[in-house]
Amino acid sequence: MERTDELFRGKSVLITGGTGSFGKAFAKNLLEQDLISKVIIFSRDEWKQWEMRESNPIFTHPKIRYFLGDVRDAERLKRALTDVNFVVHAAALKQVPAAEYNPSEFIKTNIQGAMNLTTAAIDAGVEKVVALSTDKAVNPINLYGATKLCSDKLFIAAKSYVGKKGSPRFSIVRYGNVLGSRGSLLPFWQKLIEANEKELPITDVRMTRFWITLNEAVQFVKKAFFRMQGTEIFVPKSPSVQIVDLAKAFAPQAKQQIIGVRPGEKLHELLISSDDALHTYELDDCYYILAPAEPSLHSGAKKVADGFSLTSNTNPLFLSDPEKITRLVQEYHQCR
Repeated sequence: MERTDELFRGKSVLITGGTGSFGKAFAKNLLEQDLISKVIIFSRDEWKQWEMRESNPIFTHPKIRYFLGDVRDAERLKRALTDVNFVVHAAALKQVPAAEYNPSEFIKTNIQGAMNLTTAAIDAGVEKVVALSTDKAVNPINLYGATKLCSDKLFIAAKSYVGKKGSPRFSIVRYGNVLGSRGSLLPFWQKLIEANEKELPITDVRMTRFWITLNEAVQFVKKAFFRMQGTEIFVPKSPSVQIVDLAKAFAPQAKQQIIGVRPGEKLHELLISSDDALHTYELDDCYYILAPAEPSLHSGAKKVADGFSLTSNTNPLFLSDPEKITRLVQEYHQCR
């Protein structure tokens, strides 16, 4: 058994945003391993919790609990974190166009929610918290990205309030688009194909994006719990691809309709900016960014070169081979 799995033995794990694509995949993995003492699904929508129960027999496991609540509600969070060891913070509002027209709602959930969670986790004596971030938090040009950057800073700064006891430890996992996640590009295209549409909308022929599968994201977050010392932003080494090439692999018979870049979108995303290179280290399967003045404590880590950046169009793992892009699409279909 891997040490990353053994870490969860006997632990109580709470997942905020637990009915989302990642939350369900993470909970399913924990329940199938059956090492935890309890997994708590913390989310605000009773209907989605009911749908989750009905979607798979694993979600009626005796070790799962469904806890209604909103990360905006500090008192409810405090109650939910009673006797919890580990927290995965996956709750967020994340639709870029919606954020541009509803900024106050994104601030309440993504920023105030992060503040509430860090405070509640410290008060409750939680051991470890891993918060999920996004490539859109790097040099953000939209409000969603700005709120996630602020959230990241809050989790990193939380160490200052922990004191001598040394816990909770707070770290962040940052990755790009998740293949097959709710509201993402491939399920959207899939609905169009199933509706017999003949064209796939493409924002710009130059656009590139990072991609990671749900299972890879789950395993990477579990590994972050094992590795974390606190304050790291862990970034997986994942492929990126040009969106037009992805569309060709996904539906070769479909025409492509160029619709233009939406408000708040970039042509290329960043996972690590050149400004962060001063505090970025590389491991075999990932990079991690440290808060300034924090020591690098991970065995085998190498400092990246000054000026290094990880961008979707210059990514060392950029996919241009049609066969490799087709395999990426096949992974999406296998996960449906």
